[in-house]
Amino acid sequence: MPADRLLSDERITLTILTAKPADPLNPKIAELNAVGAINASCLVYADDFTWTATDSERVGERALCEPSTSESPGVGAYDLSFTAWRYFDTATLAVDVTADKLFQAVKVKGTRIYPYVRRGGKKYDAIWAVGDEFQLGGEVLTDTPQSPDNGGFIKYKIPLLAQRMKDFGTISA
Repeated sequence: MPADRLLSDERITLTILTAKPADPLNPKIAELNAVGAINASCLVYADDFTWTATDSERVGERALCEPSTSESPGVGAYDLSFTAWRYFDTATLAVDVTADKLFQAVKVKGTRIYPYVRRGGKKYDAIWAVGDEFQLGGEVLTDTPQSPDNGGFIKYKIPLLAQRMKDFGTISA
């Protein structure tokens, strides 16, 4: 029987660690499922979630005797950002710091966070397990939050600057 393809609906998990893992390129299951880990899957706007590798830098050094257009991949590059909704207490209209935990964690430019994205068969709220594959994760810095528009919900786009990233890692115990 052939394998099935899945729509990504409800199958993208974005977990953000605010505390540095022992090895940011190889997070452990206990770190990703820790009490302080933020499952941000329902806290970000899906339509502009950007979490992908882009073309690597290219190194084009060749000898005069070699054919032209001889290139090698250099340093990897990434396009990373998400838009976080803000959350307010309906009685007082003040910021609800507990519900607003994602924005509170990323609102200051230069904050170091450790996000990991799982895209696959599991739903967004399934806990991480040994052997789970993360698509892309590691160490990033936040840039200045940007207000994307004047309508709809109060939200801010958070540009992220990749520091050290790993593509397609596997979670261990």
